[in-house]
Amino acid sequence: MRATAVSFLPLVASLAWMLGACGDRPTPRDEPALNLEELLGGPPPEGFERALEPRELAFPADHGPHPGFATEWWYFTGVLASGNRTFGYELTFFRKALEPEPRPRESAWAASQLYLAHFALSDVDAGRFRAYERSSRAALDLAGARAEPFRVWVESWSAEGAAGGTFPLRLRAAREEDSIDLVLEPLKPPVLHGERGLSRKGAAPGNASYYYSIPRLTTSGEVRSAGERFAVEGLSWMDREWGTSALEPGTVGWDWFGLRLDDGRELMLVRLRREDAGADPASSGTLVEADGASRALAHGDFVVEPLGTWTSPHSGARYPSRWRIRVPGEGIVLEIEPLLEDQELRLSVRYWEGAVRAAGSARGMPLEAEGYAELTGY
Repeated sequence: MRATAVSFLPLVASLAWMLGACGDRPTPRDEPALNLEELLGGPPPEGFERALEPRELAFPADHGPHPGFATEWWYFTGVLASGNRTFGYELTFFRKALEPEPRPRESAWAASQLYLAHFALSDVDAGRFRAYERSSRAALDLAGARAEPFRVWVESWSAEGAAGGTFPLRLRAAREEDSIDLVLEPLKPPVLHGERGLSRKGAAPGNASYYYSIPRLTTSGEVRSAGERFAVEGLSWMDREWGTSALEPGTVGWDWFGLRLDDGRELMLVRLRREDAGADPASSGTLVEADGASRALAHGDFVVEPLGTWTSPHSGARYPSRWRIRVPGEGIVLEIEPLLEDQELRLSVRYWEGAVRAAGSARGMPLEAEGYAELTGY
């Protein structure tokens, strides 16, 4: 997501949908992508609710949609194995409201909510990455979201709770020779980011989202890559955000990391990147303990240092491709590398989101991690 997640990406993607047609989008997409700063600059849309202060999040209700806010997303990413074969996947659903209050409409095709989904599959050992896009309107059951029983869908791509609840959660998406059919079960309760779930993205009031994650979900099922089927198992990360906000002047993108540490902890970091390549003071993170307790990290609590770059042969964009992350207060030092360099989604909006691994130490003890990273604005 996610993408990748944890970002303003879904607003970009949904606005991109509004400029195009419904249905599937091919991959790769090599015409010029929509510009992030143009889409997200300026004031946020009027009339919608804003994330102004902390509120009590309640489940399962908050797994479902929040139509009073302009934008919302459900992000799923994971690293899976089939024997010695490794896969990464992303399945993301975005909701965009066209107006604050729905109006009576004569046509059954009319809708005030638009949905878009991204599906990406990294076949690490084959050196193969594919990404797909699908979009539709919330009409005639083409797309939508609900809390109980949980379901979010864009046509045949879906995340759906079983047995009338939320979990176990089944993810399904298929396009061309690639598909996933996975079942997810949480090992930890939802983690609230920022101030009890209020995640600020800038200094202006309301430039924030309500944001929580379920960072460790057991995952099993089937992956189909290039027409070949694999029984897989591993771990996934679920990200949820909703809000009505815009990039603040001078902010050009973000680097997001969601890492599962092999000592049972999780680390989420988002580095909001400014024009001078420095980090915005609203950059933040969360460290989740093995027992599910969490601690918010402020801008000064961590450092993200790029160690290398990769230039996309498709778009010409130059992305960081290795990083050193330090969380001094926890004694954490990790060097992160992508499982594949080319995990660039070339869809309505281009961004890099892919599976990563890390190795380092925590207070002098060896530490390894795996997860996902999302890079935008490059």
